[in-house]
This record gives sequence, structure tokens and C-alpha cells, in this order.
Amino acid sequence: GEALEVTREVNCVVDFIHGCEDQLQKLKKQKEKGLLYGIPVSIKDHINCKGHVSSGGMVKFLGQVMEEDSVIVQVLKSQGAIPFVKTNIPQTMINYDCSNLIFGQTLNPLDHQKSPGGSSGGEGALIAGGGSILGIGSDVAGSIRLPSSFCGLCGLKPTGNRISPSACSDRTFVLAVTAMLGPMARDVDSLALCMKALLCQEMFRLDPTVPPIPFNEEVRLRGNPTPPFSQQ
Repeated sequence: GEALEVTREVNCVVDFIHGCEDQLQKLKKQKEKGLLYGIPVSIKDHINCKGHVSSGGMVKFLGQVMEEDSVIVQVLKSQGAIPFVKTNIPQTMINYDCSNLIFGQTLNPLDHQKSPGGSSGGEGALIAGGGSILGIGSDVAGSIRLPSSFCGLCGLKPTGNRISPSACSDRTFVLAVTAMLGPMARDVDSLALCMKALLCQEMFRLDPTVPPIPFNEEVRLRGNPTPPFSQQ
């Protein structure tokens, strides 16, 4: 409901992922509760979800319905998350704004006169508008970091090949900088939880090219800055 309201206002959702309710019922029956149990997660347009189109903001891909979930979506589901919407991007994703000729312009929920940034602009707008608490974007040269900055959120571009890149493998750009999928959320703890959930045996099994290195909580905490004076 929240996502619908936000997208009416800023045009950030391009598709609702069917089967959410069925997945929730399945999860309730599972004995093992994943790290992201019951958390709805928004997904950037180009990341493959079974039964949905990964348009890349381009008309030529609108007829291609994906036959299976990408590795990251499979892993999210195995950890109990519920992918529930796909979000808008600029055409071809090589842009720091967020509009295309299919779904139109996404606005910044904090100021409708401004852009949410790109290319994970739909994610930035949806999360900042209160329609999602955790999203998956992608980043080559700022596509997670820019919308996170423009929308006042936290985002992470992980180290290259840390997360399985098999999102839309049939139309890979040849780039000098590694494209990476990564989380976007309202706080750093949510990013850390998402990374911890993704870097699991299921991902390493589904994509053997990903180095099987789990998330290191100690390294994260070691990097924490000194807390503000008010907390000392």
C-alpha cells in the first residue's frame, strides 16, 4: 500500500511482483527462518525476476519475459525476503537521472523539482518516500551511490565479484569498471544485514565464480568512526 502511494506521487515503481502472498505462506511453513525473514525488498528493473520483464528502460526488451529469477533474487528468497516490486531506471542505465520513454520520469520524493539520481533512481525514490525499507540497486560509476546521496539514504557498492552479477547476463555492457549489485536502505545496519544475508552458502552454491567469503562483522565494526560527542 505504501509503495503504491509513493509511486503515485513520484513514479518510481514499474511492476509489482506477483506471487508475493504465496511466497509469504511458504515462508511461514519453513522451520528455518532466514536473516531477512518477512522483509519486503524492492528490486531494480534490470535484475531478472521470473515472469517479469527486465526492460533496461528500452522498448526492444519489453517482450522478453524472464524464465527464472537471477541468483540474487533466489538468495534473497532463500533468506526469507519477499521481492515485491521492480523500480524505475534511466534508459540503458548509463545516466545520473531517472527517466525513460516507457515509464517516464521519476521524481525525488524530498523535492519534486529535483531528480532522485540514477541509475537506481526508482530505488532511491521508493525507499526515501517510505515505500520500501530495503532495495537492491546496481552501480558501475555511481548508480547506487548517487541516488542514495540525492535521496538521503545509505547505499553500498560492494567490491567487484563479491555478489553474483548474473542479473541480466544476456545484455552485458563491456566496461572497464566492474558493475556490482548492492543494497540501498535508510541506515548502515540494514546494509550490513543485507550483505550478511547475501554472502551465504546458497549464493556460493548457485554461482561458484563468487569467492566463498562470508560477511565479516568485525571488519565492519572496526571501521566505525568515533561516535558523536553527545554519545560519548
